[in-house]
Amino acid sequence: MGAGKTTIGRALAQKLKLEFVDSDQVIEERTGADIPWIFDVEGESGFRDREQRVIAELTQRDGILLATGGGVVMRPENRLALAGRGIVVYLYTSLEQQIERTGRDRHRPLLQGKDPAATLRELMEVRDPLYREIADYVVETDGLTARQVAQSLSVQLLES
Repeated sequence: MGAGKTTIGRALAQKLKLEFVDSDQVIEERTGADIPWIFDVEGESGFRDREQRVIAELTQRDGILLATGGGVVMRPENRLALAGRGIVVYLYTSLEQQIERTGRDRHRPLLQGKDPAATLRELMEVRDPLYREIADYVVETDGLTARQVAQSLSVQLLES
């Protein structure tokens, strides 16, 4: 969360001449509701069900760069779809940087509790190993702009 998946994804897709697709945006467009509303009405499990269906569909497409929500790795089916059907880039961001980037963001349902920093820490402990398990590339984003990360990644991906 707060790694810059959408911003970096858009810049990287442009450099690689791929269509950019954000799975959260697809979910919002299809439901006609934003992610916080879906969480409020359906809970996290309802949102994750929707997310799993969208990931299964989007990973079948060619010629796209797919940005996902941070919790996508929580379901084994999503990890299999992502790792089995494309190149996975994990944008690693330190806990301190995540806190700084998400501190005032009211669009993140999981951070609306009393201690967002503790929530981010708990999420990192669970999600980081799952991302590392499926990642073809791990990129540390701390102290870098989206443009710098996209440039570095585009060089790496084009060379491989």
